[in-house]
Amino acid sequence: MHRSAYLFLLITTLLWGGNSVAGKLAVDHISPMTLVFLRWVLAVLIMLPIGWRTLREDWPVVRRHWLILAALGAGGFTLFNAIFYTALNYTTAINVSIEQAAMPILIIVANFIFFRLRVNWAQIVGVVLTIAGVILTACHGDPRRLLTLELNFGDAIMLIAVILYSGYSVGLRVKPAMRWQSLMLALSIAALVTSLPFFLWEIAAGKVIVPDARGWAVTIYTAIGASIVSQIFYIRGNELIGANRAGLFINLVPIFGTLLSVLIVGETFHLYQALALVLVLGGISLAEYNGRKMTI
Repeated sequence: MHRSAYLFLLITTLLWGGNSVAGKLAVDHISPMTLVFLRWVLAVLIMLPIGWRTLREDWPVVRRHWLILAALGAGGFTLFNAIFYTALNYTTAINVSIEQAAMPILIIVANFIFFRLRVNWAQIVGVVLTIAGVILTACHGDPRRLLTLELNFGDAIMLIAVILYSGYSVGLRVKPAMRWQSLMLALSIAALVTSLPFFLWEIAAGKVIVPDARGWAVTIYTAIGASIVSQIFYIRGNELIGANRAGLFINLVPIFGTLLSVLIVGETFHLYQALALVLVLGGISLAEYNGRKMTI
């Protein structure tokens, strides 16, 4: 069971790492809120033929739990991405990477507060190792760069995004029991509806960049890879091993994003990136080994 969860979560974080590269490739080819809106338009169009029949059959469940589904779709799918793209207009990718490393900690704390789920010291050490790997990646192997970081409006709203996605991860624990096709379609529709105001604001502000060929390619990737496939796998990974253990894999996102930048964008691979990967994978392995022992 846990091996399947590892595969799902590794693919998820790889696809999310690719989303970081897609964001770089999207600059000047499609505007941020347009990208957020169009990715969910495409996601809904793709999911409709897959999930419409099961959604109709699961409609009584959806109707009873529509508020939970709307909150999960809005918080985890739309608001996180809208704030993430906005934050990058005010702060650096270094700050954002470090701030996202707080997600596993917030997930653990929230699970303890609301569900009294405990962790052991080995799992805490694993979390610290993964965060060290993220920070090493973010500061490009030079910890002295951390001393030059300045917090600003972008960092403040990015912390809101971190809280939202942590809440989404914990909230998956209380999602209604329904088939994955129905769940993904319902969440995608919620994301589409809540992304519309951001798109309309971008139009009103005159900041829309109509996608060109590259913009559409990025949109298609984010809709299929970073939205549908990754979210289905992340939800399944959460079901199999729980939010505490699954959330730790999130710290692989900046690592995979960096490695994919080397392969796709042509950036240079450095020794610190290899060390960061070892730290993150080592931290996950340590936490997972002890997490499995606690569930046996």
